[in-house]
Amino acid sequence: MDRLLARLERSIGRFAIPNLILYVVAGMGMVWILSMTRPEVLGRLMLDMDAVRAGQVWRLVTFLLIPIGTSYWVLVNLYFAWWIGSSLEQHWGAFKFNAYYFMGMAGTIVAALLAGPQSNTWLDASMFLAFATTFPDVQILLFFILPIRVKWLGILAALPIAYYLAVGDWGTRGAIIAALGNYMLFFGGHWMDVLRQRNVVVRQRAKRETFKGNDPVFGQRVCAICGAREADGVDIRVCSCDKCGGKPRTLCLAHARNH
Repeated sequence: MDRLLARLERSIGRFAIPNLILYVVAGMGMVWILSMTRPEVLGRLMLDMDAVRAGQVWRLVTFLLIPIGTSYWVLVNLYFAWWIGSSLEQHWGAFKFNAYYFMGMAGTIVAALLAGPQSNTWLDASMFLAFATTFPDVQILLFFILPIRVKWLGILAALPIAYYLAVGDWGTRGAIIAALGNYMLFFGGHWMDVLRQRNVVVRQRAKRETFKGNDPVFGQRVCAICGAREADGVDIRVCSCDKCGGKPRTLCLAHARNH
C-alpha cells in the first residue's frame, strides 16, 4: 500500500488538501450551531442513497459534517477529531491522510448502498483506530481524570465493531467492512507483521523452555558421546543442531565441533 501511495503522490500529490480535518471540523461546528435552532437539518445531511437518487446529491458530502454527540460533548468530540486528524496528517503527510479519509468516505457510500442511510460514525471510528494503531502509547485523560493509553481505547472501540460483525446481518457486516476498508488496507500489513512476530516469539520461548527442561545443572553435564564429565573440568556444550534431531544434547567441545 505504501508503494502505491508513493507513486500516486508523485503524480497527483499536488492536489492534496492540507489541513483537511480542520475544514471538516469547522463544518461540523457550523452544522451543530445551525442544528440548535433547526434540528431537522441533520436529517437532510444524512447519507441516504434513495434521497441522492431523487436529486439530493449534496448528501454524498454533507454526511461528513454531522456532529457527534450532543450539548457540551460536541465541543469535546470536535476537538478530539481535529487532534486525531491533524496528528495523522503530521505523521503521514497531507496526501496519505487525504487518501485515508476519502477512502473511508467512499467506503461509507458503499455502506449506504448495502445497509441504508449512514452518518460519519464508521468513518470516525476508522480515524480513531488509525490513530490508536499509529500512536498506541499516547496517553489521554479519560473523562479528564483517568490517564489511559490510546491503544486500550482502540481495543474498546474495536469491541462493538467485532460484535456487530458477529451478530449483524450480511448488510450490516458488509457496511462495516466497506466503511472500515481504509483501515484494513492501510494497516492489514502491519497486523500481519505483528502476528508473524508474535508467532516467532512464541516459538523461541517454547524452545528456551525445552532447553531449560533438558539442560542438567551446571557442573553435572556429561558428554552424550564419550561420557566426559563437566565436573572433571571438561568444557561441555549444549547442542541442538540438525544432526541431533533438533533436540538439545550435551556434548564435550570436541564432539560439539565434530559429531
